[in-house]
Amino acid sequence: MKKTILLLVGLFFLQVVVAQDSTKAKRPKIGLVLSGGGAKGFAHIGVLKVLEESGVKIDYIGGTSMGAVVGGLYASGYSAAQIDSIFYNTNFDELLQDYIPRSSKNFYEKRNDEMYAISLPFHKFKIGIPIALSKGMYNYNLLSKLTHKVRHVRKFDELPIPFLCLATDIETGEAIILKDGYLAQALLASSAFPSLFSPVEIDGRVLIDGGVVNNYPVEEVRKMGADIIIGVDVQDDLKDRDALKDATRILVQITNLDMIKSMNDKKKITDIYIKPDISNYGVISFDQGREIIKKGELAALLELDKIKKLSNPENEFKLNNHLTDNDTLFIKSISLNKLDNYTRAYVLGKLRFKNGKKISYEDLKTGINNINATQNFSRISYTIEPYQGADELKLNLTENTTKTFLKFGLHYDGLYKSALLTNITQKKSLFKNDVVSLDVGLGDNIRYNLDYYIDNGFYWSFGLKSRFNQFNRNVETDFRDGEVLGQLGLSSINIDFSDFTNQAYMQTVFIQKFLIGAGLEFKHLKIRSENLGETNPTFEKSNYTSIFGYMKYDSFDNKLFPKKGWFFSGDIQSFIYSSDYTQEFNRYSIAKGEIGIVKTFYKKATVKLQSDLGFVFGNDSVHFFDFVLGGYGYNTINNFKHFYGYDFLSLAADSYIKSCITFDYEFFKKNHINFAANFANVEDDLFRTGNWLSKPTYNGYAIGYALESVIGPVEVKYTWSPELTRGYTFISVGFWF
Repeated sequence: MKKTILLLVGLFFLQVVVAQDSTKAKRPKIGLVLSGGGAKGFAHIGVLKVLEESGVKIDYIGGTSMGAVVGGLYASGYSAAQIDSIFYNTNFDELLQDYIPRSSKNFYEKRNDEMYAISLPFHKFKIGIPIALSKGMYNYNLLSKLTHKVRHVRKFDELPIPFLCLATDIETGEAIILKDGYLAQALLASSAFPSLFSPVEIDGRVLIDGGVVNNYPVEEVRKMGADIIIGVDVQDDLKDRDALKDATRILVQITNLDMIKSMNDKKKITDIYIKPDISNYGVISFDQGREIIKKGELAALLELDKIKKLSNPENEFKLNNHLTDNDTLFIKSISLNKLDNYTRAYVLGKLRFKNGKKISYEDLKTGINNINATQNFSRISYTIEPYQGADELKLNLTENTTKTFLKFGLHYDGLYKSALLTNITQKKSLFKNDVVSLDVGLGDNIRYNLDYYIDNGFYWSFGLKSRFNQFNRNVETDFRDGEVLGQLGLSSINIDFSDFTNQAYMQTVFIQKFLIGAGLEFKHLKIRSENLGETNPTFEKSNYTSIFGYMKYDSFDNKLFPKKGWFFSGDIQSFIYSSDYTQEFNRYSIAKGEIGIVKTFYKKATVKLQSDLGFVFGNDSVHFFDFVLGGYGYNTINNFKHFYGYDFLSLAADSYIKSCITFDYEFFKKNHINFAANFANVEDDLFRTGNWLSKPTYNGYAIGYALESVIGPVEVKYTWSPELTRGYTFISVGFWF
């Protein structure tokens, strides 16, 4: 009897266990489909929050475009709250513009960015337009960092949640299912919206946004094994003519034409269809992300009864929590595809790190930005592969077939007057890694600037420069230590000034930050004044040969309106020969230095502190290269220096020291008001006499307004000095040149 009872009890417990296992086995697999829609895809985050709060475990995810980005991050282990935080802290203005920080550009590239309003590719005597607004590198660097923990996963069904996304083959129009490869690259391809982001090449295919052919991959998620589909649709319905008011809306309408027709069939195989009310938002409404997320939550709550039926017991559901404290890479190898026009040393020099280095993703982003800043590559791609227990960085660069660019700018200031700047830049002219650039300023005073540069990365780079500057103006210096003004009994003199300078130089990067260089200079200087018409109007017409050396560092994020960073420049120039028109030349040298630092307070207010000095040493010689201070808004050459409170080129001596403090407030986007005060001692032999430590002899102040416009800064400054009876207004329009 006892045996019978024990047998029955055993059979009972066996049935219970089998029943429990059967219940578990019968749990339906839930697939999540996230459509594309640009910024409207923020609504996916709101839906994910509701799903998590309801205890719904997602087994498969498929997405397109922004749906792929949100879905890919969720599949890799992030929670909805973490994705919300990621998007909230992303600068979407920089993302859309493919923002490259100024600190990532070398001194040559910084100069190019700060002179031209328009840059256009020029090929076979035809002006072109860029393939897209952005290469998407900001996005790629961000996605690479965010997917750090799954960087070695190459099959997306091995992610914490199996995943796939859709892209479009631009050559065939075919929908491409991306379910293996480098996750960040797949997400970038799926979200490469036409005209905004450049196509992405994967396995020989040129891919763009998957929304062009399949913006709601429900069939694909079914095939992954999903029993129940939750679909989130953030696509636009077809708009009427009144709503199609910008290019992005028209492009979205075009891509939606076929998708709208197929959505009825796709809805039928979607078990829980969620359609947030986001018709009032556009694909680039990133600044309204918080509102769009809320719309996603509200839409999901309307389906809450259906959603709760899919929830798991608490002990089965585990909320994603993707820890991202450690993002270090140990780069044991760097591989690079074969390039025709650029050397490996050139590319590594831009990366600023080599094999065997531990780097952060910030270091990687900086290196990729450096490569992107050169504009020498139309496509930049990389993957991070497992290699000998560490990482291998595999770079794939596509050389830009356009090697010629036309650039244009406008400028006006009180010294050089108005000018139209035209530039032609040619890359790969004679040697690998080289670039030649010619500026011609057409206007009141014709000027030109020619640069030829061979960039050898970590190794010594070489360059040639030639420039011509000229202006006519009444100035308060005669470049002769006041001798001419004294003879004429004048306080100012009208001069025709021309400077023709040629340089050959070599330079390299020191400890990855400082630029050091040296070179040889030949200069022809000519100064005339009709005030000397009764005698000889030319009081300088000499050739000068000199050698020079310099060191520079510049981490300002913006040249004229920086919010952070610091700047240092120091150089020395020794004049060794002159044709000596005045018969007063002796060999001598000039040393000068400048340092500045910027700090931002409350995001909009900045303080800039700057100090510079210069002096001559050696034999007493000509004064045509003295330091000359005064005015603002013009391109400084030789030893001309800005100084508020005084007119252009008013204070001259063979040595000086100056300090300036500037308060700038950006009261509206790209609109600034500022106040500045500068102080200086300007005197011959200033540092020998010790007077540089005395109370400043010259003081000046300025208050101004500035607008960062498409043609460059537009500035108006009123300046005054307590030493003078009148003030001066300086107007500057466009980038300085």
